[in-house]
Amino acid sequence: MTAPSTFGLSSEARNLHWLLSNLVEEVPGILSVAVVSSDGLLLLSSDDQHNTDARDVRTAKRSGPRGSAADLATVVSGIGSLTVGASKLMDFGPVKHTMVAMDDGSLFVMSISDGSLLGVHGAADCDMSVVAYHMALFVGRAGHVLTPELRSELRKNLENESTGSRP
Repeated sequence: MTAPSTFGLSSEARNLHWLLSNLVEEVPGILSVAVVSSDGLLLLSSDDQHNTDARDVRTAKRSGPRGSAADLATVVSGIGSLTVGASKLMDFGPVKHTMVAMDDGSLFVMSISDGSLLGVHGAADCDMSVVAYHMALFVGRAGHVLTPELRSELRKNLENESTGSRP
């Protein structure tokens, strides 16, 4: 995994980067991860290039404003909005997690806090229960520190990375 620069970030932001890196590197079958704010903005993501051997060529060629991280963030945000709407319609309480199983992979979406979401793109052969367990650990560790200030810091850091400037 290519770690994003944590230069100049608060200890909470560096800790979240570490938690995300740990999630991707320790759980077999995870291809990419994105943390998305309640308004659909990408806050934190993994670089899924470390697993190109686990995907076929058509999935390795991605396009979009920030490649697979932006694509994953968009899908996670959309699924999050859809499931929140369904939850309100059915009056069953807040959504905790969503899983989409496809022929060639899986998508997991889990609520972090106040509308923020953790999205994981997994390989077809990943153990869904192991992925869900480790996502829950991440959410438990990250949820209490993902304050509005930290979300703003993470968003600014991503913007600086995309423009090549430092904070």
